Amino acid sequence: MLTVQLITKVGIVILEPDGALTVDDFEAAAEKIDPFIEEKGRLNGLIIRSESFPGWDSFAALTRHLRFVRNHQQKIARVALVTDSPIGKLAEVIAGHFISAEVKDFEYEEMEQARAWILEQVPREEKASPEENDPQEE
Repeated sequence: MLTVQLITKVGIVILEPDGALTVDDFEAAAEKIDPFIEEKGRLNGLIIRSESFPGWDSFAALTRHLRFVRNHQQKIARVALVTDSPIGKLAEVIAGHFISAEVKDFEYEEMEQARAWILEQVPREEKASPEENDPQEE
């Protein structure tokens, strides 16, 4: 399962996988994210938070993940990987060769630092205090 939280006021999506990723996870994420991108033109940031790397439940899920990245990577300014998995550090190093978004790795406990890093590049008028955010969760 993949929890998708869209914080519309600041244009951030938080993805939190729980178990191996499935094709349906990426379909559901796209259904939630795509209308926002169509309306606003982009996301200010994407936070992927998982204590460890969950993997995929099938090769089809892996290919759907890659397609999801390909379809969205030019419309996301920054990606924060919030994880204790060594995959986070590796992804930070190699992602720059494949996607246009800036990618940074954070320890699992550093969720607030990850959010602050994404927000530092957001124009002041787009920023909102945490209590003003409008999270939409599934």
